[in-house]
Amino acid sequence: MPANALGSRTRLLIAVLAAGALALTACSRSGGGETASSPEPPMATESPMEGMSQPFGEACAAVPEEGAGSFEGMAQDPVATAASNNPVLSTLVTAVGEANLVDTLNGAENITVFAPTNDAFEALPKKTLKAAMNDPSGLLTQVLTYHVVGELLAPEDLAGEHETLQGETLTVEGSGESFTVNGGATVVCGNVQTANATVYIIDQVLLPPSAA
Repeated sequence: MPANALGSRTRLLIAVLAAGALALTACSRSGGGETASSPEPPMATESPMEGMSQPFGEACAAVPEEGAGSFEGMAQDPVATAASNNPVLSTLVTAVGEANLVDTLNGAENITVFAPTNDAFEALPKKTLKAAMNDPSGLLTQVLTYHVVGELLAPEDLAGEHETLQGETLTVEGSGESFTVNGGATVVCGNVQTANATVYIIDQVLLPPSAA
């Protein structure tokens, strides 16, 4: 082979190798290759309240901002335990304990609880409250289970008639962030999440028609 032909082939081979090296370097610098990939940032831990619509209502301001009784804290516990950590529901918690319903409520799945405030119990006629507390397995249990619906109700599903664990129905009217129950009780802090329930705090105690 002529010397000039050999020299041409050699120069061509060197040019091809050099072009390949430049291409690999450019790819590495642009991040297209595996060696240029940077470690992915750690995934953020999602809070139990993230991805859910938030509680609403004027009385929500009375709920502690931190601790087990806060909205974040209540979302960690089943409903009876969560309520026991919230100071605005202490009378309800006492009644639930008297009726031996703590395990029943904590063990239930996907329920909705209409939870009367302490002031709601205070507004009851003394005779009615005394009669209920003196009959924990009868009247008191009927009243408390009338506040529980056996399914999760989001705010957009709240309006309508709902069968309670007591067996009779209650009626919710309203929309958005304004709701009443049985025509009298007002939702003062709604859409409170616990580990197994959605809670709507109300300003009156609901009496089932059979006990009214």
